[in-house]
Amino acid sequence: MYGALWRILPGPVWVRILLLLVLIAAVLTACVLWIFPWINTLTAPPEVTVE
Repeated sequence: MYGALWRILPGPVWVRILLLLVLIAAVLTACVLWIFPWINTLTAPPEVTVE
């Protein structure tokens, strides 16, 4: 899979590395902004009482 991704990216090696870094940042941002909060609403937090 990574080889196929590397082959479809255009440009020389430094451009491919830059594009991969941008893609990784976009995926991580999407996870933090949309996916993790959505999963958090599906899981019930444990009810803890401290006395």
